[in-house]
Amino acid sequence: MYPIMKENRLSIRVSKNRIEKLRRIAAQREKTMTQMIEDWIDKLKEEKPSSL
Repeated sequence: MYPIMKENRLSIRVSKNRIEKLRRIAAQREKTMTQMIEDWIDKLKEEKPSSL
C-alpha cells in the first residue's frame, strides 16, 4: 500500500504558446502536464546554504 500524499494546487501564469507546447509534449510522452512539471521540479538541484 502506498502512503496517501496530500496534494496542493499551484497556480501560475504562462503564455498561451507555452501551455500549448507543454500540452503537446506531455501528450507525446503520454504524461499529464502535472507529471511533466513534477518531473522537472524533481530534477532541480538545491543549492547548499553558504556559511558566513
